[in-house]
Amino acid sequence: MEIKIIEVNKRDYLDLLLLADEQEDMIDKYLDRGSLFTLYENNELKSCCVVTDEGDDVFEVQNLATYEQHQQKGYGSYLLNYVCRYYQKMGRVMYVGTGNSQCILSFYERNGFIFSHNIENYFLKHYNNPMFVNGIQLKDKIYLKRNLQ
Repeated sequence: MEIKIIEVNKRDYLDLLLLADEQEDMIDKYLDRGSLFTLYENNELKSCCVVTDEGDDVFEVQNLATYEQHQQKGYGSYLLNYVCRYYQKMGRVMYVGTGNSQCILSFYERNGFIFSHNIENYFLKHYNNPMFVNGIQLKDKIYLKRNLQ
């Protein structure tokens, strides 16, 4: 597997980013200020991740997406662990904010993240249309964290 950091033309990856964050104007809030990591296998794009520097040695995964046909094959975990190692010497904690979906929360927990806090009704207040994962409407934004040191 090969991981690349994309510094220009980040919007070229919008189709993949939209799989994890369905509203383009929300992606616009972090894409330019974040670092975009892409994962390739055999020169084929499988997954991407956007990480932002939140200051005070804190980083946040804003978006982690894998094409549907490549999900459940370890690409997301590989990329997530790569970015955590990448930021290990630059920061003390990596956060991720995600929906109140057990399958998504379980993914992050399997990758070393633990519950931090939540923002009630975040998805209801900030997104134009209801968002669903496995038939469950996303309401609260759940923050998980992983110590980097």
